[in-house]
Amino acid sequence: MPSRPALLFWLMLVLPSLLLIGQLRHPDADLDHLTAESGEWAARLLVAALLVTPLVRLIPRLGWLRRHRRAIGLAAFGTSVVHLGFYLAAMGGVDVVLDEISAPGIWTGWGALLLLLPLALTSNDVSMRRLGRGWQRLQRLAYPAALLTLAHMVLVHDGLRQALFLGVPLLILQLTRFHSRSKPRKVSA
Repeated sequence: MPSRPALLFWLMLVLPSLLLIGQLRHPDADLDHLTAESGEWAARLLVAALLVTPLVRLIPRLGWLRRHRRAIGLAAFGTSVVHLGFYLAAMGGVDVVLDEISAPGIWTGWGALLLLLPLALTSNDVSMRRLGRGWQRLQRLAYPAALLTLAHMVLVHDGLRQALFLGVPLLILQLTRFHSRSKPRKVSA
């Protein structure tokens, strides 16, 4: 059984999706707005999951975030599924979805979701043990998924500003992560 703080953290992660889904009770619910809003939350959560490691390296006091990185990633996937549900409902039919699947803004979203699917399916202790080092390599698919997600935001939701707001800090922190690896370590005599 998860601890009370862990449950509260999970609740905090799923609350945006629950609130958006709750808006469906209203007869005048705007599916286009719910689709865009859920997509933005999914992107925020995905970027947040990728920010954990470099952020903790820069600010060690945030080490507690490492214990929750998997939860953040799973919440990003779950919110992506909610986003997909709103999108499918807004489109009104499979034929309409299939008609626009080749548009760059659409296939980037599908591509991101497909990359996140194996990550979500293997985000458990059993998969980690069975896959060994391969698990960590597999989880690196989150980076191209994030790039596709940000491209999707720009192309579909005209969200260049939002994509930059999420992507630039991620890029900067990832660069500091690699920069710290390349520094020669001092050897004490």
